[in-house]
Amino acid sequence: MHNKSFSMIFAAMGIVLNLVLGTMVSMAKIPFLFLDTIGTIFVAATLGPVYGMFTGGLTNVIQGLLTNPKDIPFALVNIAIGLIVGIAAKKGEFGFKKSIFVGIILSVVAPLIGTPIAVWIYGGLTGGGQDIIFAWLLKSGQSIFTAAFIPRISSNFIDKIGSCILVAFLITRIPYDMKKKLGIR
Repeated sequence: MHNKSFSMIFAAMGIVLNLVLGTMVSMAKIPFLFLDTIGTIFVAATLGPVYGMFTGGLTNVIQGLLTNPKDIPFALVNIAIGLIVGIAAKKGEFGFKKSIFVGIILSVVAPLIGTPIAVWIYGGLTGGGQDIIFAWLLKSGQSIFTAAFIPRISSNFIDKIGSCILVAFLITRIPYDMKKKLGIR
């Protein structure tokens, strides 16, 4: 069993990691990449689904309060990511093979949850680089859902698989004494 205080601090660091990396990528305008869920994935893979969901949900609420209120409804996506990764990691080590498999699942689940939010609340436009592809697809005759879903799933395949692989690599680099405090192998 892991130490609750240490775990809460670790989850808070996951939130900071999400905010910092997500903001840096957004400011750099790197296409098809967000890196705003690496902290969620890392916490969920090491501490389980409850801490992962907590990290994911609070990330979006804090980001929404600090910079962009549009991020708050997407907390549901980040909570689902924490749940899925946490459950997958409970079944054993979060190694490279599992990280790719989980990344593929997240690449589909995240836009399945995020697209209806983007469409119902914001009309499909969320102020990101995906809006250009969305507008083009919508103008070409696609339904609003399809026009919003296609750019999201495309970018998520790059972002979520890459994020999961990066987390699997980071986990291999955690010192033994910290792994022991976290209760991981």
